[in-house]
Amino acid sequence: MSQRRVVVSGMGVISAIGLDRDTFWANLLQGKSGIGPIERFDSSAFPSRMAAEIKNFNAADYMAKKDARRMDRFVQYACAAASMAVADAGLANVLPKVKERTGVIIGSGIGGIETFEQQHSNMLNRGIGAISPFFIPMMIPNMASGQVAIMLGVTGPNSCTVTACASATHAIGDAYRAIQNNKADIMLTGGSEASVTPMAIGGFCAMKALSTRNEEPQKACRPFDLQRDGFVMGEGAGVLVLEEMEHALQRGVVPYAELIGFGCSADAVHMVQPDIEGRGAAAAFRHALADAGIKPEQVDYVNAHGTGTSLNDQMETKAIKDVFAQHSYEMAVNSIKAATGHTLGAAGAMELIATVQSLMEQIIPPTLNLEEPDPLCDLDYVPLKARKKDLQIAASDSLGFGGHNAVLILRKMR
Repeated sequence: MSQRRVVVSGMGVISAIGLDRDTFWANLLQGKSGIGPIERFDSSAFPSRMAAEIKNFNAADYMAKKDARRMDRFVQYACAAASMAVADAGLANVLPKVKERTGVIIGSGIGGIETFEQQHSNMLNRGIGAISPFFIPMMIPNMASGQVAIMLGVTGPNSCTVTACASATHAIGDAYRAIQNNKADIMLTGGSEASVTPMAIGGFCAMKALSTRNEEPQKACRPFDLQRDGFVMGEGAGVLVLEEMEHALQRGVVPYAELIGFGCSADAVHMVQPDIEGRGAAAAFRHALADAGIKPEQVDYVNAHGTGTSLNDQMETKAIKDVFAQHSYEMAVNSIKAATGHTLGAAGAMELIATVQSLMEQIIPPTLNLEEPDPLCDLDYVPLKARKKDLQIAASDSLGFGGHNAVLILRKMR
């Protein structure tokens, strides 16, 4: 039996640089950053006092106010991005007819930490009776997938991945497999995160993982730059509609790109530090290439994890050079995190959406703030300015605490 082919037929984004896909993409190309001083809470005592916060988001634009009050912010973001993706794919009137063949897999690295902090404060200040009966269902990470399915009325495969910063990429990979294996014809998939909170920021500060370049927040995240000093937290959601190709074409849809490969692996080295030799990340790339049935030299572009931390950037560069050999110097590599912040469990989805856009428009967004390249990071990272390039095949990788590595490969629609 021939392999079922999977295409991207819709996309939705909630980000610090745009509350829709078009604005998100335009600002990426223009080199705009969504990073600024934290406004959601008083961060004056924190070593890192900046983040890429979502501004001017109104959940009532996407759902009933009553429903929004029963959702953590990360679930609201997921539902909003899913609504946009469904509209983009022209599925609003289709889903009721195919609800059993439509599923949802949305990842989150942390889930409803804001709800947890708020309810813990309620208990400490007012007693156990002050805990909301909605505390648990608002907090648990699977609720983005659950609430999106409820909102859309779809009853197909439904799951959630929690693999730290690789969560969205694993979710998309699992959704891809569900369609390939004929468990569904349509999957809503991606990631969502809303962890700009005192405990989350404080926790990463305690690990010394965040940049402390507070005087110039838009310059703070510096992927592959010698002067980088840590990542900057972001938040938001990215949701894609994956669809079996013939199913999409029969609806008269022109797909955005074809998803052709998925690979994943474990470092099995350390709970938070990557394998400094990049062996786990390299293995994920190789698995994805084998799954796609292509050679390394066929890849034109890699949207890298590129966090702006010393260990990640050097390790990721090693992994790319290990897999792609001399071709690694001929293809383009970039990171969009200096624009979006590191959105943890949502990062892989936002970055895959950007990669789809690159294939569609034959242009690569810049890696911002790459002014003094690290000598150990010596690839073409598309510094400072967007660049036109002939792109046929592109990869996007995500790497998470716990040693989780995941890679997706896309092909331009022919």
